[in-house]
Amino acid sequence: MSEEILTALITGGVTLAGVILSNSRSQAVTDTKLEELTREVREHNHFARRVPLLEQQMEAVAADIRELQGLHERT
Repeated sequence: MSEEILTALITGGVTLAGVILSNSRSQAVTDTKLEELTREVREHNHFARRVPLLEQQMEAVAADIRELQGLHERT
């Protein structure tokens, strides 16, 4: 009977160690993915802030081009 208990304890201990190791690896993968997603979101936000500025600059350039075309047509 004590051999059965010892075998059960050893089996349980090995199983517990496997679960802990597996969870540790899984958590490391999750952390890595989360860091990558965070980096991508920050990069996206950077572009999202810059797009309106680029649009304003493009409008100004387009207006300048129209003005130059008007001057060229008058000459």
